Amino acid sequence: MEGDQDTSDFTLVTRKPCFGLPTACPNCLPAYIYLKLAQLPFQLAFNSTFPDSEELPYFESGTYVAYNNEDGGVIEKLEKDGIVNLDSQLQSLPDYLSLKALIVSWLDEALTYEIWVGTEGVSASKMYYSDLPWVIGKVLFYKQTYLTKNRLGLTKENAEQREKLIYKRASEAYEALSTRLGEQKFLFEDRPSSLDAFFLSHMLFTIQVLPETSVLRCKLLEQSNLVRYAERLKSEFLEESSSSPSPPLHSFPSSFSGKGSKTKSKPKAEKSEEEKKFKKRARFFLAAQFLAVVIYVSVMGGVSSDEVEYEDDD
Repeated sequence: MEGDQDTSDFTLVTRKPCFGLPTACPNCLPAYIYLKLAQLPFQLAFNSTFPDSEELPYFESGTYVAYNNEDGGVIEKLEKDGIVNLDSQLQSLPDYLSLKALIVSWLDEALTYEIWVGTEGVSASKMYYSDLPWVIGKVLFYKQTYLTKNRLGLTKENAEQREKLIYKRASEAYEALSTRLGEQKFLFEDRPSSLDAFFLSHMLFTIQVLPETSVLRCKLLEQSNLVRYAERLKSEFLEESSSSPSPPLHSFPSSFSGKGSKTKSKPKAEKSEEEKKFKKRARFFLAAQFLAVVIYVSVMGGVSSDEVEYEDDD
């Protein structure tokens, strides 16, 4: 770690754990592993308030907050701000950028495809929407599936061709990384890097979350040295923490909307029966309003008739 920061109040806020992982979120897991590889002490907390929020994960310490959707993500933000930097002596190496392209481009694309399309979202619903009412979860799931297909450039006409290309790139990436790694402990010999965090996250997620019928999972398991690499690092850096007590639920900091400092909640006074009834009715009203808005946005979000028909075919 660079500088003289006080690590006692470092907190990483992620989505909840599942599938035997400390956080069952492909965006959150790399940040968690990165901090573990850096041996930076931190507290882990969960937030389920907004399951589709792009701000998760986020890292906070006092008034400092690093969000996933700012400055290239949590890891890059922590490196820029001097909190911790595993890559300071690696970024000038010729292999660094090429390996990064394979992992955070080709493999990330393949995992995204497999989660939302290739396996028909069987894991995504459990990861993101299991805490929501069934109807709201389904609406958000179909909306996210539609957005993912758009981001991956999938259409009814090119779906089969795009799928072949995505799996082909993933297979080539696994072969290249297998050759590069050999039997080394890390991708860059004896020192961990952010690329190890991204790749280990990808591997653990692919092996532990995706179903056995997953094409991507089968292609990864063909590279035995990559599997050994993942098992070694998981055993050394993750298994001890996975047996610790569950972290608390965590609300978004006040900086979620205004980028200010956090405020601690005050003890709540005892509510009267009338107040309780009012609160209960208000919650039902807000839930109904939220559902109406979600359905309206999903239906009226600029979807053409052809695209709607394609979604129905799937």
